[in-house]
Parts: sequence; structure tokens; C-alpha cells
Amino acid sequence: MTPALEQSRRLVLPELTGRAARSRPDHHAVIFGDDVRTHAELQDRGARLASVLASSGVGAGDRVALLLHNRIEFVEALIACHHLAAVAVPVNFRLAADEVGYVLSDSGAVALICDAPVPAADPVRFVLEVGSAYDDAVASAPRRERAAVDEDDPALMCYTSGTTGRPKGAILTHRNLVASTLSWIHEMRADQDDVWLSGQPLFHIGGINGLLPFLVLGATVIITPTTTFDPEATLALIEAHGVTMCIFVPTQWAAICASDAVAQIDPRRLRVAMWGASPAPRRTLEAMDATFPRAAIVSAYGQTEMSGATTLLKGPDSTRKMGSVGKPMLGVELRVVDDEVRDVGTGAVGEIVYRGPNVMAGYHRQPDATREAFAGDWFHSGDLARVDGEGYLWLVDRKKDLIVSGGENVYPAEVERVLLDHPAVAEAAVIGVPHPRWVETPVAFVVPSGAAEPGEAELIAHCRRYLAGYKKPSAIVTVPELPRNAGGKILKRRLRETYGDRFPAIVE
Repeated sequence: MTPALEQSRRLVLPELTGRAARSRPDHHAVIFGDDVRTHAELQDRGARLASVLASSGVGAGDRVALLLHNRIEFVEALIACHHLAAVAVPVNFRLAADEVGYVLSDSGAVALICDAPVPAADPVRFVLEVGSAYDDAVASAPRRERAAVDEDDPALMCYTSGTTGRPKGAILTHRNLVASTLSWIHEMRADQDDVWLSGQPLFHIGGINGLLPFLVLGATVIITPTTTFDPEATLALIEAHGVTMCIFVPTQWAAICASDAVAQIDPRRLRVAMWGASPAPRRTLEAMDATFPRAAIVSAYGQTEMSGATTLLKGPDSTRKMGSVGKPMLGVELRVVDDEVRDVGTGAVGEIVYRGPNVMAGYHRQPDATREAFAGDWFHSGDLARVDGEGYLWLVDRKKDLIVSGGENVYPAEVERVLLDHPAVAEAAVIGVPHPRWVETPVAFVVPSGAAEPGEAELIAHCRRYLAGYKKPSAIVTVPELPRNAGGKILKRRLRETYGDRFPAIVE
């Protein structure tokens, strides 16, 4: 068997995206504003960028950092890395210089592709800034032959959100990403005629998880700017490009549904409206259902270490089981277990653990963290959940966010859901703070839904009406916004750091 024939039998990303380019060369692959690439053009520019990187010393297994806002060059760089059998390292462009420096150093990146000067790029040997230098280099470079890639070769090193400390580099292989991509296509019944639009940044696993299926299918992806979210501009994109599938975080969906511009679009073409990253208030889900009555409302839940989404709640279940995150996707094996990795049983709270082809290979340069994550031969998510009698998964909270108050377990997410049901609350986050009698007690941070601030006594009484007394917050802190990472997850660590000196006064 020839090397070319052997390579064609492998389920790796460059093989699958290359096939789509050969079968649909002139079909639009990615669109960003007025910038468009067909599938053939995307592969061609990716192969030329691979030559540029190779001439600068980048080879198989080397890490290439991508510090880019949402733009077509991000996709070209991803294609180029996989063409070389190199490892793409997406970097959050919202990080401070020291944080960027940490990712570049920890990953061992030898090259960096960026769209602005990077002060912390010292450890990197080669830097290519998007603009005229990038365009000239790509245009003048020859197409490079694709390197041999195996399924277990690393394709991405995605850094975890670092909600509890320093981020860790999760190593995702071609096997991981292909398994996740094919499962996504199967579950969502996506095809080559679909048009995908995502409100997520491309450096986030959710952004990449949504991008890859459409590159493999030969379909179209609409890239959105990573600036302040504009619901009117988003609706204009949905209408102009005939978007059939899209995903946004709940706060974005709320803004879309409340916009007057909704009346100017034809809602019939949108067949899938997905949401994820943070809990959605019931009123937001009801608004989505009313605004896009022909679209399937789908909840996606997952994490970086699992190559993206792991469970979906879709179809009629999106209203019948509202609040659940659904059932595992194809290829995902999931259990809810106790600390000894024993099944906890229907309705009991335990930790979600996984097995399957989309589970990461491990954490980069962190063998102890990797061993801990895979204790008992299952990957430990750190998320607490319960499974009902029909097999639907209901998230309870992050294991590390659990509050033990007076010997009783308090799950912040449960309190947050009750707060979100109050009409005066737009967003909520609950953390545990030290208490002289109960050891810990819940404190809630809320963002008002209107101009008037909700009263503390009113909100505490609202919680007391629906929760046991030990679960109600000891105090309510009104804030203009909650700190979030780029994936939309609330950074509770930041709340503790910002308001820590106020905690003694809060709970007295």
C-alpha cells in the first residue's frame, strides 16, 4: 500500500477537510464581512501558509500559537498547522500580557500568528503578524505537500478557562476532534447545504467545535466579529446569508429576541437555535421558542477536555425537560459517580465522568493533574449532576464551587436558578464566603434586569420561598456586570478577589 493510500485511510482533520475542498471547491467555506474564501481557496492558502511556517523552522509536533480575533486568517492558520502535523495553540486575545506570556512559555510555542504586536512574545522564535506581511508571505509561498498525520497525533492544545487558577493545556488529538466532529454532524443532522453562525470566539473550544463540522461537510461558516455583541448586526447576518444553524450564550439570545430587528427577518430558514456556556433563564428559552417557532431549541453542554460538546437537549425535550442538559452524544460514555467512582443511582448527586474517543490525551507538562483527572480510568469532569428516571442529565454545580454551610451541601447553581426566576434579576452568581458560625454561607451577586436595583430583602425572601433556609443567600450584592471568560463562563474566582475585603461585613 502506498503512503498516499495509507494516509487516505486515516481519520484525521487535514484528510477530511481536504476531501471537502476537492468535492466542493467553489462553495463558500468561510465568510467574514466582505472577506470570503471558497473551500479550495482555504486549502490553498493553508498549504502556502504551511510553507511559510516550515521555512521558519516549524515542523511536525511543534506548537504554533494563534493570538487572533475572529477572522478568516484564524481558519487558514488552523489548516496550515494540521497540514504540517503541527499543533495549533489558540490563545485568548483578552488575556493580559503576563497571561499570554504564560501560555506561550508553558506550551513551548515556537511560532506565533497574531493580529497585533505582542509584548510577551519573547519565548517565540518566529512571529507573523496578520496584514500586508502575512498576505505577501502567503501569496509568494509555494504550496507545501501535506505531512503524514496519525489519529493519535496532537492537533490542538487548548488552555482551560482557568476559573479556579492557572489554565492547563488540554492536548486534543486528531482522533479526539474527528470523533467530536462526526458526532456533532450526526446529532445535529448537519449537511453540506447548512450555513453556520456562531457568537463564540474561535480560540474557544466551542468556537472550534462548531467550525470543524462545516469544514468537513463542505458547508459554509459565517464568522462574527469579537467586539461588543450587536444583536441588530447579528440578525442582519442571519438574514443576509440564510443562516440555518447558530449558537449564542443566553444573554446574547435574550438581546436578539428583544431586538426590534427580529421583525425584519424571515425566521423560517433558521432550523437550529443552540445555546450553551451558562444557564439560561426560563424566560429566555420561552422568548427563543416564541421568536423562532420553527427552529429546534438545542442546549449544548461540554468542556475543553472533551473536545467540545458532550450532551445535547433537543427537539420536544427542550421544553419538556427545560433545565436539563439532555443526553450524551454519539460516542460519549457518561456516568454520575461518587468519590470511589461508583454509580450514585437515579436522582442522586455525583460527579460526571467520561470515557470515549473524544476524551483528551492529557494535560501538557502536568502528569499529576492528568493522573488525578483520569482516576479510576474515567475522565473526571469536576461537574456535579444527577440523572433522572428517563436518563436525562441535570447539572447541579462545579464540584469545586460546592458550599458546605453548617454541615449542609449548598449548590450555587440551584440558588442561581431561583434568583434568575425573579423578574428584577438578569444574571446571578453565588459563591461561598467564610462565616463565623456556619463556616461558609452563600452570598449572591446579581445584575439587575432594569434600571431599578432589586431590594436585598425582597430577593432573599424570594429564595426562602423556593429553597431550604440554609440555602438562601446571607447577602445580595448588586453589580453592573459579572466577570466572564471568553466562553461566557462566570469567573467566581474574580468575584472572590474583587469583593473579598467586603465579606466580613457582608455576613455579620
